[in-house]
Amino acid sequence: MTKIYIYCVFEQNENLYGVYSSIKSAHKDAMKICNKDGKGVYVIYDEKSMQPNLTFVRNIFKGEIDLKVNYYSNKSMVTILKTKLRD
Repeated sequence: MTKIYIYCVFEQNENLYGVYSSIKSAHKDAMKICNKDGKGVYVIYDEKSMQPNLTFVRNIFKGEIDLKVNYYSNKSMVTILKTKLRD
């Protein structure tokens, strides 16, 4: 059985923005949505606020299913949810 993982991007009000098969595309759009004002984007992980890059986010999701990562800026929030397709 093939494991197919998907990444769902949600905007501030939990509105679905898009569904992606790659973390690279989901991360790119999450950064674009969250960084509209150019003030910087942050992820809170292990009780630390960090600027997300693709490698950092990929390592958070590695081996996990049904995990949410929230991107924050001073005006918006974006959530990426990693899940898998189920039969």
